[in-house]
Amino acid sequence: MIAFALHGGAGAKKGRDYSAEIANMREIAEAARLSLRAGAKALDVVTETVRKLEDSGLYVAGRGASPNQAGHYELDASLMNGADQTCGSVTALQGFANPILVARAVMEKTPHVMLAGDGAALFANEQGFAPIADEADYFTRAGRFESNHPPGTLAHGTVGCVCLDSHGNLASATSTAGVFGKMAGRVGDTPIIGAGTWADGQTAVSCTGQGEYFMRVNASAQLAFRHAGGQTLSDSADTVLQQIVDMDGEGGLIALNRNGEVIAPFRSQGMKRAWFSGDSEIISEAF
Repeated sequence: MIAFALHGGAGAKKGRDYSAEIANMREIAEAARLSLRAGAKALDVVTETVRKLEDSGLYVAGRGASPNQAGHYELDASLMNGADQTCGSVTALQGFANPILVARAVMEKTPHVMLAGDGAALFANEQGFAPIADEADYFTRAGRFESNHPPGTLAHGTVGCVCLDSHGNLASATSTAGVFGKMAGRVGDTPIIGAGTWADGQTAVSCTGQGEYFMRVNASAQLAFRHAGGQTLSDSADTVLQQIVDMDGEGGLIALNRNGEVIAPFRSQGMKRAWFSGDSEIISEAF
């Protein structure tokens, strides 16, 4: 059994055309299915999927980032391997195109889980990641299109992926540039293992939305623990998302389990997402 889901963020707004994103997500999902059928590992698939989403410039992650209040591009990412629960994370990373690849290197080449700010950038440079030559030319500022979010709120965007491979292993990865207009140094749920990203032997989760609320309820780990305790995958997700709604937050998530069950619930206007399970049709949609 193989299963897969990705998301392009819960920032989708009614009235905007997301045909480019829907086509892009479908193409990435199709490539992931081919890789999984060929025996690829879940961790490699989620890493490559998120890298493609970062590079597309269509989402508020990687190339699609917008600057913070100080005019800097600070990127966050994390990933987790369900087989042994190893994980890696970077936060407030400046100057590099693919935070998910740096997070993978943190997991595999350091004794740490998270590196931040200047330390993350120094590590990325030491590992041979090429710095961005011209940020003004590189970043697409995808968030500039999301101009119709409610007054007084910060719009948001994230990308993520969860996967079950043919070996029965799960993995999760998430990447973001954070909310638009964020303060310098702001960190949301994306790089926090257990808040925005989680994978263990039974469940994999990637979250998107107003990160402060997902952090307050430890969203991704809570969902996995509820499912491990006997709740269905859907009920576990509904419980967690309702807690966020009750705090006046919004967002969504993708999750799957080792049986190949896939869910993509959201409590927001929309959430860009694509998924399949086994040989099922690939679904790619925003609302």
